[in-house]
Amino acid sequence: MSSEVTQPAADMTTLPSGLRIDRIETFAVELPTLRSFGVSGGSVAVAGQPSIRVLVKVSGEGVHGWGEATPIPAWTYETAESIVTTIDRYLAPAVLGLPVWNLDAVTYAFDRAINRGLSIGSPLAKSAVDVALHDLLGRAAGVPVGHLWGQRRLEQIELAWIVSGQGPAEVADCVAEGQAAGYRAFKVKVGLHGEATDLAVVAAVREAAPQAPLWVDANQGFNCAEAIRLAERLKALGVTAFEQPLPANDIAGLKRLRDHSPLPVALDESLRHPSDLATFIRLDAIDVAIAKVQRSGGLTLSRRLCQMAEDAGVRLMGSGLTDSDLGLAASLHLFSAHGLKDPVDLNGRQFLSSVYATESVRLDGGTAHVPTSPGLGVEVDESVVRKLAVDVLERRRA
Repeated sequence: MSSEVTQPAADMTTLPSGLRIDRIETFAVELPTLRSFGVSGGSVAVAGQPSIRVLVKVSGEGVHGWGEATPIPAWTYETAESIVTTIDRYLAPAVLGLPVWNLDAVTYAFDRAINRGLSIGSPLAKSAVDVALHDLLGRAAGVPVGHLWGQRRLEQIELAWIVSGQGPAEVADCVAEGQAAGYRAFKVKVGLHGEATDLAVVAAVREAAPQAPLWVDANQGFNCAEAIRLAERLKALGVTAFEQPLPANDIAGLKRLRDHSPLPVALDESLRHPSDLATFIRLDAIDVAIAKVQRSGGLTLSRRLCQMAEDAGVRLMGSGLTDSDLGLAASLHLFSAHGLKDPVDLNGRQFLSSVYATESVRLDGGTAHVPTSPGLGVEVDESVVRKLAVDVLERRRA
């Protein structure tokens, strides 16, 4: 089931010429889940149960674009229900009638509709609309998203295979599966088992892939003392980065960790807005900034964050939110634009199937090719989207 917000016909003689946003539709779709996946906060996907993604279609005078939101209550506060209602009742009415090219005005309107608090205010919902606008603009201009920015440094991006939830005895099979699929880099989710088991899991990954790039992600699962103790042991296993060990708002703890950790400390959940990155740079409390499209409310703010990191000499790495192919493509355009050469965690293909896409990102093993078609480079079969769509509000009431 879909919902939509439309703009009444405008008197174009009173408006500047140009393409304007005249319709925004949301579709909560059920996608097939291929494997189970969890983080320190809880379950993200369960094999055999559908994974909900909210797809957004933005239209303007016969042209349209698509975006995606990935509701993960175990990672952030947004749910499928809140994303749909936030877009339909707040974000869409705030931007209808705006020129599709005026992404700055859209960002300002979003902030007026859902203001910032400890987060930037419904980043996943905002991201879906922002990405759809980029897709629409690229399609209208007949060029890939990166060409709109005048910035496309890479044609291929290396992906990492995710190890999450397996015990030490199961790790070798998981790594072998990734290697058989052509992946050469691995990321391990820690904070799921306790320190001793976490270390045993990482050690088992290293044993199974002795030369592979390897980093760990705690998703805020530790306190400072635990993280410092664990970092010493992870360093000995050849881990290259320790991602978000502490709660996002523990700035003092992250500063102390950065001063004492033998591993580079990478920040993800802490970097909700470019201004957060500015704070950590001023405090000398960051080694690596993680670029993540949905966490930062879309491509507009993500580009600002990435450029700030580049200008400040902060290393950039990339990640996603178990996105389906629309989110995968958006991230690839961003990471290509900023030349991210480290393997990135864009794990959607590992855990779910984007059955709505008729043309999409090409993967050669663990290497993703940055799309060259207009917009995001993903062709969406709307008939499939409508068939997969569910009314998440009514389903919860039942």
